[in-house]
Amino acid sequence: MPSPARSVRTSSLEIVYDESGPPSGTPVLLMHGWPYGPRAYDAVVPLLAEAGCRTIVPYLRGFGPTRFLSSETPRSGQQAALGDDLRQLMDALDIRQAVLVGYDWGGRAACIAAALWPERVRALVTGNGYNIQDIANSGTHAAAEQELRYWYQYYFHLERGRAGLQANRREICRLLWRLWSPHWEFDEETFRQTAAAWDNPAGDPGTDDRAARRGERRHARHVGQAQGQVSPAGRAAHHPAGRAQSAGRGAASRRRSRALAVENDAVGVRPPTSARA
Repeated sequence: MPSPARSVRTSSLEIVYDESGPPSGTPVLLMHGWPYGPRAYDAVVPLLAEAGCRTIVPYLRGFGPTRFLSSETPRSGQQAALGDDLRQLMDALDIRQAVLVGYDWGGRAACIAAALWPERVRALVTGNGYNIQDIANSGTHAAAEQELRYWYQYYFHLERGRAGLQANRREICRLLWRLWSPHWEFDEETFRQTAAAWDNPAGDPGTDDRAARRGERRHARHVGQAQGQVSPAGRAAHHPAGRAQSAGRGAASRRRSRALAVENDAVGVRPPTSARA
């Protein structure tokens, strides 16, 4: 079982995390998504610890006891902010290189860190594919059935959705669990343990930065027209498993970094100068 929760401070957060396994073991950071929490990894952590890994399972921004240090910090769910949270967590724990594991929000944080700071990533395991969001093309329509699956995202971008999430958080999240995992027969205790991670005074970053996201998309489209955006093949080139294919990665990295810079500038995250070339 994990040791009692610990915490470290970054430039903007006090991040609370669970740790298991030998301190000298290979660091493995397990990043959860929404609407879930660290308890999603409870069945995985003992296996990794037994294999000699040091597991770190943080509460992401907006979850559980993790706190913003300043009331002035935007409650943003932007992917650049999530990736930088992960990098700063590694810095605070004095972890030079780690295996990054994640899905949903946590997977996006892991992918961003792997793209911008590949030297910090020993391996990347992402449960939803390589999911850096192409902001510049986010307005492109999808198939009707896929659009239906996004209903909650449209809902949360309305004041009605913000109010609904505050009033019916557990009801909405329970519905999403059932819709996304129709064959998962979870019990009430499993749901209750995870639901505790949704009680955070910071609210829900994914709904608190709606106006910023709308402005970001407009700005991203403008920048994208002038500078171009990376293709799916270019995104795949950032995966640590593909580092041997270094021939064409430089150009793809520069295009991806320019696209990410749109978000980075919006939240004050500055990647290394070499990444912004």
